[in-house]
Amino acid sequence: MVHNYASNSMGLYYFYKMDHDVELRFQKVKTELEKKFGEGMDVQSILFLIGVNELGVGYREFSKSEKTDVLHIAVCTLLEPYGYYQFEKRDEENWPHFKLIKELPAINDREQQHLIKEAMTDYFIQNEYVSLAEK
Repeated sequence: MVHNYASNSMGLYYFYKMDHDVELRFQKVKTELEKKFGEGMDVQSILFLIGVNELGVGYREFSKSEKTDVLHIAVCTLLEPYGYYQFEKRDEENWPHFKLIKELPAINDREQQHLIKEAMTDYFIQNEYVSLAEK
């Protein structure tokens, strides 16, 4: 489900209900990831996990600069379905590169967290890395 974050016209109740639903789904995904990767995963560590996955090299030591690049890969990957980035190519070292399609709107921290958690949840479900189906 992709929402338009440029609009602040949605009702307050709807936003908080939607925010709550996204948070519940995110917590379920986080719990599943912690079963596989260990306790204490936060948004930053999940972003890093997504970036490493998209890079396709498996776990290895990364320099500080590479860690920043891995996080950028994750953000671009997550925001691609929202129309903000488009995958362009992989370079000679197989690092993915994206093109900015449109600027992100000015959103507050809460909206930013909502967007990234929603995108993360969708990423793991759509790629069938986790399932939120009741067992």
